[in-house]
Amino acid sequence: MADSKIAYFLLGIGVGATAGILYAPATGEELRSDLKRRADDGREYMRRRGEDLRQRAGDAFDKGRGAMSGQRDQLAAALEAGRRAYQEATGRNPADSSAHSAGA
Repeated sequence: MADSKIAYFLLGIGVGATAGILYAPATGEELRSDLKRRADDGREYMRRRGEDLRQRAGDAFDKGRGAMSGQRDQLAAALEAGRRAYQEATGRNPADSSAHSAGA
């Protein structure tokens, strides 16, 4: 009885191995080649995505720099307008009054 169980076990291993070979999608060499190709494709995809992301980050940085420059120019113009308005209203230079009050 134990001999028949071992025989059936060995028969099952043989049938399973045969079915695996017959229904295998590719040989080992073909499978390794396919895996290598897919890994290379994935690496290339990640390289392209990295370049795209780097480009977009650079564009966003440049856009932010331009916006900051515009804001700085507007602030400088507003300060200059305030300085002129102060001079017209008081007849004095705002720099002189701040130096005057600092010394007092």
